[in-house]
Amino acid sequence: MRRRLPTTAQNRRLCPSPRGRGHSRHRHQDRMSARRRRRRSSRRCRALGVETEAEGARPTARSPMAVTGRGPTPIRHRRASRRTPWLVLVRWMAIGAAVIVAATVGVVGVAVASLSQQLSDNAVDLGTTPTVAPPLLGPYPGGFNLLVVGTDNDPNQADSYGARSATLNDVTILVHVASDHQSATIVSLPRDLVIAQPACVDPATGTTASAVSARPLNEAWGRGGLACVAATVSDLTGMSIPYAAATSFAGVVNITDAIGGVDVCLTGPITDPYSGLDLPAGHSIIQGDTALAFLRSRHGIGDGSDLSRIGSQQQYLASLVRTVKSQSTLTDVTKVFGLAQAAAQNIRPSTSLQSVDAITSLALTLKDVDTSRIAFVSYPVTTYVNDSNKVQPAQATADQLFLAIKNDQSISLSGGTTATGSTAIPPAAGAPTPPSTNTPAADAPPATAVQGITGQTADEQTCADPFFG
Repeated sequence: MRRRLPTTAQNRRLCPSPRGRGHSRHRHQDRMSARRRRRRSSRRCRALGVETEAEGARPTARSPMAVTGRGPTPIRHRRASRRTPWLVLVRWMAIGAAVIVAATVGVVGVAVASLSQQLSDNAVDLGTTPTVAPPLLGPYPGGFNLLVVGTDNDPNQADSYGARSATLNDVTILVHVASDHQSATIVSLPRDLVIAQPACVDPATGTTASAVSARPLNEAWGRGGLACVAATVSDLTGMSIPYAAATSFAGVVNITDAIGGVDVCLTGPITDPYSGLDLPAGHSIIQGDTALAFLRSRHGIGDGSDLSRIGSQQQYLASLVRTVKSQSTLTDVTKVFGLAQAAAQNIRPSTSLQSVDAITSLALTLKDVDTSRIAFVSYPVTTYVNDSNKVQPAQATADQLFLAIKNDQSISLSGGTTATGSTAIPPAAGAPTPPSTNTPAADAPPATAVQGITGQTADEQTCADPFFG
């Protein structure tokens, strides 16, 4: 006679859930005893083919024995997964990395926002608006003009570089990048250039300085700050200037430190007590205060004039471009962004340039420009008729130069055109120069030679000549 198998209800009475009545009945007993009872109950239930709720059985499921009427069907249980120490370590490493990334992004975001706020607080309205706004990421779409001004005074530097009763624009440079990003021209304007200057409003006092017919360029800052310098240069060159930035001596030191060392060359040793420059003949890697002294030195270079100082500034800037491009800085957005941050902390920008994104965008336009098509030129001048220590525009040559610039033509500088106080050296005799990482595009417009201008291209190496006067 066949033995009747227990029904599902009977099974459930025989095999109560550990979380059910059985568990409740013994919840006050010794924990180890309860655990042994649960194990015995589990073995008995498996023999009957019944899973407890703790083992995954649904309360309404019927026993396989009750369904088939046959012997107990073995039920395979998946072995519980075990977390190995390595898996736990990897998991926590992933969580830690995610936290670090999130924190880094947050810190960078706060830093950028802080710098942008600082730029915005110091921004100056030039009265002109760019035709195209800089993108949030990537090079500026098209050509542009940027005015760079170096002042000799700053409240933050106090008397560190000598006491001054007024602030002058000691260095004035106009940068033009062609719309196809195939060439760039950087024009240095002498500080002793006597020219007409428009009426300007002093941003500190709100007073208006009347237009003047013949004043040195370096007095424009005192008449109305950065906006006045931009308006003066715009009137002189006929170029619209939507972007501008000014920095002081202290700012130059901080920016050159962020860039790192730059190679310069001297044909002989130079000791200039006025600027503090003291360098031996040959090549030297300079930065910080030494770089500032080199850029400021006038009495120790060439003929002791401002024109000779422009020559050493062009040498420094050309070497800087070669250094930056050889280190692939301009092809790495993060490196460009880092330099933009350093600049942002040490400049007073125009309102059009009051964000780190805008500064980065303008810098990235130079990443594909071949160094042979980046020209550093001096504004063409002749001796001022009323003062032999000052200069005035060589108007015909200046008109020819800026016509070429307006037409986005690359400026060609042949041999013998280096600035006063500079000597060109053959590449083999100079410091090692890495091969150019850029090649001019096949459809790039031909370079234009302008007779009567001096300067050098970024791929040309020059040495500063000592002043023995």
